[in-house]
Amino acid sequence: MPAPETGHRQFDSRPALGHVNLMVDTFIANASADDLRAITRTLLATGPPGIVSAFTNAARSRLRQTSSKVSTYAFFSKATRDTGSEPLPHLQDVLTRARSLYGAGMGFASLGLLASIVRATVGLRWEEDGDMADILAVIDADIGQAIQSSKEEIEAGRVTDFSSAREAKNDLRNAVSESISDVKSWGGEFPFERAAASIEYWKF
Repeated sequence: MPAPETGHRQFDSRPALGHVNLMVDTFIANASADDLRAITRTLLATGPPGIVSAFTNAARSRLRQTSSKVSTYAFFSKATRDTGSEPLPHLQDVLTRARSLYGAGMGFASLGLLASIVRATVGLRWEEDGDMADILAVIDADIGQAIQSSKEEIEAGRVTDFSSAREAKNDLRNAVSESISDVKSWGGEFPFERAAASIEYWKF
């Protein structure tokens, strides 16, 4: 029988073998999303050294198992004579996925989703003040965070396929360029200014 542990034990970031304790697993299965978020944040803020790294490694492993393909559903409604374009409910699902990816340090994986959203705005019209303009401003900020996550991904040495990484970056740049030309054609206010600047000065 193993001897009991004594003294301080350095946290091991390697995946633990075996299964989650039955009672803990029961709690996880029944706790609310808000409770799990609060517990996770507390654990990450107060846990032993290495726990954040272990958490993000586990998060990336999980996200790689689930699809990050671009959705075929519409993100925005078409403008009519009486109303401008508006965000559709499915947009939030895709933004949630993109945020999960870049938040876990998978910035490049999120760029394709964000590029598809930017490209979906081409041909649309919207008022400068309204729900559409507001959500586009949020998406502009998301792109900036995704680019920062991508830079950190490179710095951490987690990018192994630089060709695919550059392809993702160029796809986003092309989508933003298409949006610039389109918005200019109808005299609107370009909504992705920060994203365009971030891409312009991003060299790798």
